Amino acid sequence: MPLVGYLSAAAFSDSPDLLAAFRQGLSEAGYVEGKNVAIEYRWANDDYARLPDLAAELVSRRVAVIAATSTPAALAAKKATTTIPIAFTVGGDAIAVGLVTNFSRPDGNLTG
Repeated sequence: MPLVGYLSAAAFSDSPDLLAAFRQGLSEAGYVEGKNVAIEYRWANDDYARLPDLAAELVSRRVAVIAATSTPAALAAKKATTTIPIAFTVGGDAIAVGLVTNFSRPDGNLTG
Protein backbone atom coordinates (compact mmCIF):
# COMPACT_ATOMS: atom_id res chain seq x y z
CA MET A 1 0.00 0.00 0.00
CA PRO A 2 1.47 3.40 -0.95
CA LEU A 3 2.34 5.73 1.90
CA VAL A 4 1.65 9.45 1.45
CA GLY A 5 3.20 12.10 3.68
CA TYR A 6 1.04 15.11 4.54
CA LEU A 7 3.00 18.06 5.89
CA SER A 8 1.18 21.07 7.30
CA ALA A 9 2.42 24.19 9.04
CA ALA A 10 -1.03 24.60 10.60
CA ALA A 11 -2.81 22.66 13.31
CA PHE A 12 -5.16 19.78 12.55
CA SER A 13 -8.08 21.77 13.97
CA ASP A 14 -7.34 24.68 11.60
CA SER A 15 -7.38 22.57 8.44
CA PRO A 16 -10.68 20.66 8.06
CA ASP A 17 -11.58 22.09 4.64
CA LEU A 18 -8.09 21.61 3.19
CA LEU A 19 -7.86 18.09 4.57
CA ALA A 20 -11.31 17.21 3.20
CA ALA A 21 -10.32 18.54 -0.24
CA PHE A 22 -7.07 16.54 -0.11
CA ARG A 23 -8.92 13.32 0.72
CA GLN A 24 -11.53 14.02 -1.97
CA GLY A 25 -8.80 14.55 -4.56
CA LEU A 26 -7.19 11.26 -3.58
CA SER A 27 -10.57 9.54 -3.81
CA GLU A 28 -11.20 10.99 -7.26
CA ALA A 29 -7.85 9.53 -8.31
CA GLY A 30 -8.92 6.12 -6.96
CA TYR A 31 -7.18 6.25 -3.58
CA VAL A 32 -9.10 5.74 -0.35
CA GLU A 33 -7.31 6.18 2.96
CA GLY A 34 -7.05 2.89 4.81
CA LYS A 35 -8.20 0.90 1.78
CA ASN A 36 -5.48 1.32 -0.83
CA VAL A 37 -3.36 4.19 0.52
CA ALA A 38 -1.98 5.10 3.94
CA ILE A 39 -1.30 8.68 5.02
CA GLU A 40 1.25 9.87 7.57
CA TYR A 41 0.20 13.27 8.91
CA ARG A 42 2.59 15.82 10.38
CA TRP A 43 1.22 19.06 11.89
CA ALA A 44 3.53 21.91 12.93
CA ASN A 45 0.75 23.65 14.89
CA ASP A 46 1.91 27.05 13.55
CA ASP A 47 5.43 26.45 14.88
CA TYR A 48 7.39 26.74 11.64
CA ALA A 49 10.62 25.80 13.40
CA ARG A 50 9.23 22.25 13.69
CA LEU A 51 8.78 21.81 9.93
CA PRO A 52 12.33 20.61 9.10
CA ASP A 53 12.12 17.82 11.69
CA LEU A 54 8.60 16.86 10.59
CA ALA A 55 9.70 16.74 6.95
CA ALA A 56 12.70 14.61 7.92
CA GLU A 57 10.36 12.21 9.75
CA LEU A 58 8.32 11.74 6.59
CA VAL A 59 11.46 11.11 4.57
CA SER A 60 12.62 8.53 7.12
CA ARG A 61 9.24 6.79 6.82
CA ARG A 62 9.98 6.42 3.10
CA VAL A 63 6.75 7.99 1.93
CA ALA A 64 6.02 7.74 -1.80
CA VAL A 65 5.11 11.44 -2.05
CA ILE A 66 4.86 14.46 0.25
CA ALA A 67 1.86 16.78 0.09
CA ALA A 68 3.01 20.12 1.49
CA THR A 69 0.16 22.49 2.30
CA SER A 70 1.95 25.83 2.51
CA THR A 71 5.09 27.63 1.39
CA PRO A 72 6.95 26.96 4.68
CA ALA A 73 5.99 23.28 4.56
CA ALA A 74 7.06 22.99 0.92
CA LEU A 75 10.40 24.66 1.62
CA ALA A 76 11.04 22.29 4.54
CA ALA A 77 10.17 19.28 2.39
CA LYS A 78 12.43 20.53 -0.40
CA LYS A 79 15.35 20.75 2.04
CA ALA A 80 14.60 17.27 3.40
CA THR A 81 14.67 15.37 0.09
CA THR A 82 15.69 15.66 -3.52
CA THR A 83 14.21 12.31 -4.54
CA ILE A 84 10.73 11.97 -3.04
CA PRO A 85 8.13 13.79 -5.16
CA ILE A 86 6.63 16.84 -3.44
CA ALA A 87 3.26 18.30 -4.43
CA PHE A 88 2.72 21.68 -2.84
CA THR A 89 0.21 24.48 -2.49
CA VAL A 90 1.39 28.04 -2.05
CA GLY A 91 -0.37 31.35 -1.84
CA GLY A 92 2.52 33.29 -3.33
CA ASP A 93 5.02 33.02 -6.13
CA ALA A 94 6.65 29.59 -6.11
CA ILE A 95 9.49 30.88 -8.29
CA ALA A 96 10.20 33.89 -6.07
CA VAL A 97 10.45 31.77 -2.92
CA GLY A 98 12.74 29.22 -4.60
CA LEU A 99 10.50 26.19 -4.85
CA VAL A 100 10.71 25.90 -8.65
CA THR A 101 12.48 27.78 -11.41
CA ASN A 102 9.75 27.49 -14.04
CA PHE A 103 5.96 27.07 -13.84
CA SER A 104 5.53 25.13 -17.07
CA ARG A 105 8.36 22.71 -16.27
CA PRO A 106 8.93 22.47 -12.53
CA ASP A 107 12.41 21.12 -11.94
CA GLY A 108 13.62 18.52 -9.52
CA ASN A 109 11.09 16.68 -7.43
CA LEU A 110 8.61 19.52 -6.83
CA THR A 111 5.36 20.48 -8.48
CA GLY A 112 2.49 22.65 -7.39
